[in-house]
Amino acid sequence: MPKPILAFANDPTSPQKYDKHRRIDQLQTIAISPATGVLEGFDEAAGEFIGLAPFLRISIAGGDFSTQAADWLAQAQQRPDDATLWMNLATAMLCLKQREIGLAIQKHALAMQRVYRLRAKIRPVKLRLLMLMTPGDLAANIPLDCLLENADIELVYYFLTPGDPLASPVPEHDLAMVAVSADEESRDLLRRLETALADWPKPIINAPGYVPLSERHAASLLLQGAPGLTICPALHASRKQLEDVAAGRATLEGIAEGHRFPIIVRPEGSHGGHGLAKITSVETLRTYLSEEIQPEYFLSRFVDYRGADGLFRKFRIVLIDGQPYACHMAVSSHWMIHYLNAGMYQDESKRAEEADFLAGFPAFAARHHTALAAIYRRTRLDYLGIDCAETADGRLLVFEIDPAMVIHAMDREDLFPHKQYHMLKVKNAMREMLILRAAGHRLGVPR
Repeated sequence: MPKPILAFANDPTSPQKYDKHRRIDQLQTIAISPATGVLEGFDEAAGEFIGLAPFLRISIAGGDFSTQAADWLAQAQQRPDDATLWMNLATAMLCLKQREIGLAIQKHALAMQRVYRLRAKIRPVKLRLLMLMTPGDLAANIPLDCLLENADIELVYYFLTPGDPLASPVPEHDLAMVAVSADEESRDLLRRLETALADWPKPIINAPGYVPLSERHAASLLLQGAPGLTICPALHASRKQLEDVAAGRATLEGIAEGHRFPIIVRPEGSHGGHGLAKITSVETLRTYLSEEIQPEYFLSRFVDYRGADGLFRKFRIVLIDGQPYACHMAVSSHWMIHYLNAGMYQDESKRAEEADFLAGFPAFAARHHTALAAIYRRTRLDYLGIDCAETADGRLLVFEIDPAMVIHAMDREDLFPHKQYHMLKVKNAMREMLILRAAGHRLGVPR
C-alpha cells in the first residue's frame, strides 16, 4: 500500500488573511509511492533551507525522498511557525509532482517569511548573492544552487511580492540576480521590478528589462535573421483556430502564413516538453486536440535535424557573460530529445560521443561564434541557457533560450567520468563573473 502523507487542502488562491495561530489540521490525505531512500544531508542541516539541489541529486540517482517528505510533514504539524521547514516541504512536494499541494505549502511558508538563506558550503563566504525569485513551481526561477553546489557563495532567496516586488525588507547582499524566468505570468512582475531596481546600489545580473526577451515567442522573433542561426518563429494559435483546421473549416497556411505540415505544437506556458508534439496531418492534429485541452498554443515549423546516421543530437550550452560553455549533449533516434529519456545512461557509445563533444567544444563554439555572439548581443542577458542543434547545412538551430534551464554536475561519475572536468569550467566561470561584478562595483569600475 502507498504510504499516505498529508498536505494542504486550503485553496492556494484564497484571499483569506494568514493566521499563524490557526491549526495546521485543515489537511487532506494523498498517497505517494513508498520510499527507497532518504534525503542525505538534511539531518546534518536540520532547520536549514536546502534549496532544490539535494532533491535533484537524489532524483538523478534514481532515489526517492517521499519518506523524508512524510517525516517533514509530521514535524511541520508540530512546528506550524517553522517557515523554513514548510518551504523545504514545498520543494519536496513539487519534486514529487504534487504541484497544487506544493504551491499551497509554499504559499503557507511565504506568508510567514519571504527570505531564505542557502548557506555557503565553503567558508569563508566570498560573497552574498541576492536571488530575486517569484513564487511558483520548479520552472519559475533559475535553479542556480544546482550549479553552485559546494561553493563559497551564499544564496539569499528573496521572494518578490506581486504588485510591489520589494515590499519586504531586502537583506544585505553584494550583488543581485533576477532569477525569475520569462513567461506570461511573470511579465507584470518583471516590469514592476525593472522600475524598483532602476537606481539599485548593487550590481544586477540579468536585468529585469531583458529577461522577457527569452520568452519563447519573443525569443523566436528576436533572433530572426541572426547570422548563422536558425530559429522557427513560435506563433500563437488559439484552440478555435486549430479546431477549424482539424475540422477542415480552415487551412494551416490560413492561420499561419507559410506553414505546412509537419509542424510542432505545444500549449502556451508548458515546460519540459509537456504537450509538445509533431503534427504531420489534419488527422494527427485532430487526435492531438482530443488529448490536449488547452485554450492557447504555440506552433512552429518542424526542422529535420537528423545527422547522416539518422540520429538526432541536442546540445545544452550556457552563456556566462557572453562566453559559451558546454553542459551536455543528448543523442536519440527521436526528434524530441530529453536527456533523461535519450538512453544516455544506458548506452556507453552515446556517452562516449558526448565526451567527444565536450572535449571538442572549442571548435563547436568557434564554428558558431557569430550565432552565439548574436544571441548574447540581442538578449543582453548575463546568464542564459540555450538548447540547440546543428542543421545539415551547418547552421546553429536554436530550440529555446531560457535563463532557468537546469545546469548541474550531478551525474554519476562512474558513468560520466568526462563531465566533472567540463562542468567545473561552467561553475568556475559563473563564480568568477559574480566575484568580478561585485569587485568591480566596489572599485567603481563601469559595467
